[in-house]
Amino acid sequence: MKAVVMAGGAGSRLRPLTIHRPKPMVPIINKPVISHILDLLKQHGATEVIITVQYLADFIQKFFGDGSNLGLKIHYSIEDIPLGTAGSVKNAQDYLDDTFIVISGDALTNFNLTKVLEYHKKNKAITTLALYRVDNPIDYGVTILDDKGHIVRFQEKPSRGSVMSDYVNTGIYVLEPNVLDYFDTNIPFDFANDLFPLLQEKGYDLYGYVCEGYWCDIGNISEYMRATSDALHGHITGGNYGHRLKDNIWVEHDVDIAPDAHLEGPIYLGTSVQVRSGVVIRGPVVIRDYSVIDYDAIIERSICWRNCYVGERAQISGAILLRQVSIKPRAKIFEGAVIGDGTIVGTGATINPNVKIWPNKDIEPRATVNSSIIWGAQGRRDLFTHGGVRGMVNIDLTPEFSAKLGAAFGGTLPKGAIVTLNRDTHRSSRMIKRAIVSGLPSAGINVWDLQSQPIPVARYYTGICGAVGGVHVQLSPVDQRVIDIHFMDSKGQDLGEKRRRNVERVFFREDFRRVYLDDTGTIEYAQQVIERYKTDFLTHLNTKVIHERAFKIIVDFANAPAAKVLPAILYALNCNVIALNANIDDSKTILKKTEFQTSLRQLQLIATTLETQIGVLVGPGGEKIFLTDDRGYMLEGVTACAAIMELALRDMPGSTVAIPVDLPNLFERIAKRHNGRVIRTELNPGALIKAARSNNVIVAGNGRGNFIFPNFQHAYDGLMALAKLLEFLATQKVKLSEVVTSLPHYHISRREVSCAWEAKATVMRLINERFQNYENRILNGLKIELGVNTWVLIIPDPILPTFRVTVEATSRKEVEHLADEYAQMIEKITPTH
Repeated sequence: MKAVVMAGGAGSRLRPLTIHRPKPMVPIINKPVISHILDLLKQHGATEVIITVQYLADFIQKFFGDGSNLGLKIHYSIEDIPLGTAGSVKNAQDYLDDTFIVISGDALTNFNLTKVLEYHKKNKAITTLALYRVDNPIDYGVTILDDKGHIVRFQEKPSRGSVMSDYVNTGIYVLEPNVLDYFDTNIPFDFANDLFPLLQEKGYDLYGYVCEGYWCDIGNISEYMRATSDALHGHITGGNYGHRLKDNIWVEHDVDIAPDAHLEGPIYLGTSVQVRSGVVIRGPVVIRDYSVIDYDAIIERSICWRNCYVGERAQISGAILLRQVSIKPRAKIFEGAVIGDGTIVGTGATINPNVKIWPNKDIEPRATVNSSIIWGAQGRRDLFTHGGVRGMVNIDLTPEFSAKLGAAFGGTLPKGAIVTLNRDTHRSSRMIKRAIVSGLPSAGINVWDLQSQPIPVARYYTGICGAVGGVHVQLSPVDQRVIDIHFMDSKGQDLGEKRRRNVERVFFREDFRRVYLDDTGTIEYAQQVIERYKTDFLTHLNTKVIHERAFKIIVDFANAPAAKVLPAILYALNCNVIALNANIDDSKTILKKTEFQTSLRQLQLIATTLETQIGVLVGPGGEKIFLTDDRGYMLEGVTACAAIMELALRDMPGSTVAIPVDLPNLFERIAKRHNGRVIRTELNPGALIKAARSNNVIVAGNGRGNFIFPNFQHAYDGLMALAKLLEFLATQKVKLSEVVTSLPHYHISRREVSCAWEAKATVMRLINERFQNYENRILNGLKIELGVNTWVLIIPDPILPTFRVTVEATSRKEVEHLADEYAQMIEKITPTH
């Protein structure tokens, strides 16, 4: 049997472990992780192995040579540039003339590869993927199987709100050689993202084999620590760790342990390790060859590589010491810290949790190190969630952190470029914004400060002013302790995945660009922000007909920046405005739920009393609107969305509108009236915006007060939504209440079901298996079609440990019954552990 071992990764998230060595050469216990993989392949009959190498390729080639010392024939396929998983294997195609296995060189496993190969041949498959069940699969590629073992869908690193299964792609494949004929040499090509979908498009069945045993993708520091601990605890069979001394303590030859040293396994001590008097070692602990642990030192749950010295009364807890690290007496190293090769930590120094110290540093005696030195990881795996960076004020998002974040963003942009900065009115947002401002000029970026504008205005201005990007800082609408930082591109849209990863790469490595004195960026206030927005805004409206209608409306500005922009627009439209909460107040940046409900009741009461034609509460960010009609009735979010889309399709029959998958079939019935078309999207804002940018969509809405009118800008804009509503009512000479009354009836109900994070993927897999014979439309979660205008949507919440159940049915009684039934079903299949 032939096998391909992919070993080209640089292991950026494992730094500083991988600065001087490729990721597959990081040791697990007493040998590199790739050696464990080669042993596994040999155990299951492999005789010839091709290793694909790129980063520090010589390191691997020199270590293994031709493989004769392992009883294997090893070839090497060298990439000059990264070619992706499939592209790297394509380079080795000349060696592959029969069924072969592809396996990652930086994962630890004891899978029975023989069984995977037998399953592949039994099904006469062209491709078989080895799958594994994990509790929290959001960092992996997820697969969905049918009852015949066919893979019906791939999800690459799904969000918490879209994960469909707990079966993950392990990167272990059994392949027929002809699969490599479907793409060209020397082009970046990936198995999961490119080749497998291509094979499915060509009609091939891809099979998944769910493996038993152990598997760990060593992708970051915590997973490396876990894999080492698991190996010490015996989860990996076939390891040779010397001879057992006692109670799960393994030692190589020439180990010297003082009689009064206290050791609690599992522990591995390499060749010639010295453990002096009074030392306490509590496992899991690995101490590799020629290291010395001096008198009365304490080591717990840690890893020490070769030739380390730990001084008298030093304390190492949950940390990693790389090669030739010297820890002087009474120094303390805490949880998650990593000390790079050749570093000296001075007497009495303290290295605080999650600090990363790059190689060959000298930490002064009695120093306290609170942040990473030179390059670091900041204790995070990912920066971005849901398109932005979020964290608790002065805990996760400190001024220091935010300044580095600004520098990282700036480092991905051309020197001399312009970035806009905007914020809400809260003092915490001001603090974080100013810290970001300080980071950008250090990278040679010019800052245009928008001060505090509604979010749609900031997005619009960023898109038309020549900036290459923008930043908006705001309190989270769901938690006032949390700050959300949104990064925009040159069009005012949220950064795409590739650009977010570039920012993360610079941030995690702290590989900041520092420009010379004369290249430091400038900081200026942006000019004519509101004026430019207003001017273009009005050109996208039929101002004449609105002006003639002379609407009487009531507007609650929520004490937010919309009060700086919207009054002038409404004045230009000849609206008689009754204004509420029009003074900007930074203490009311976010309304609590009770305050929000009070504001809506007040709006409704005044609208009814004064007989206004429309009442509107503009959300604090300017992206949402909440409406009352001319009767003073408060319109529920779905109803308001339906009314605006009814009006838009009356205005432009035959057009297309976009909505998320969880809204009722009411919208299809509306579209049918006007020969229109509905596009359904996933629930995340990015999906709705993407739909709005194509397919000739005239309006998009999410049923929660957000609308996009693409003719003006591809972003949520509550101000434009209100203006377009006025235009539609004026041109069609109707009242809002008449439109609402004309809408088809619908019945919808929602439930939330508690579910631990680690159980979500399992629950989704079980639900998929249970309903695989139904007509399912999979976008977000699982949508089960039960009949005409009757369906159930089950989605894992992306933020909370819950499932969301949405049901539409033909009567109120039926919709409530189905909602209860499916919520109870989820509760029953949710694991209790």
